Amino acid sequence: QVQLVESGGGLVQPGGSLRLSCVASGNIFSILAMGWYRQAPGKQRELVAAITSGGSTNYADSMKGRFTISRNNAKNWVYLQMSSLKPADTSVYYCNAQDIQRDYWGQGTQVTVSS
Repeated sequence: QVQLVESGGGLVQPGGSLRLSCVASGNIFSILAMGWYRQAPGKQRELVAAITSGGSTNYADSMKGRFTISRNNAKNWVYLQMSSLKPADTSVYYCNAQDIQRDYWGQGTQVTVSS
């Protein structure tokens, strides 16, 4: 089992920046990849960015160049640095971890981009 806890959401003005953090606990050595997803009201959950245990990264097209995913050396923290934020980025952001059997999800953190 893996437990995930996100932090760092909040209200930010358009064009601003925000950094999300997620810490994994439990059987972290089973984790193959971690990432961030987001879900806005009335919309499906979508991938924002992901990073594998080997360090390969993957971004949704609309986030490339604006968002950066990273992790610590112990591979139990994953971060999402968001810049040039737009109102369309307003969403609940979820941390995700995958092992060979299943996905794990955090409780989500709200990001609101508004003036």
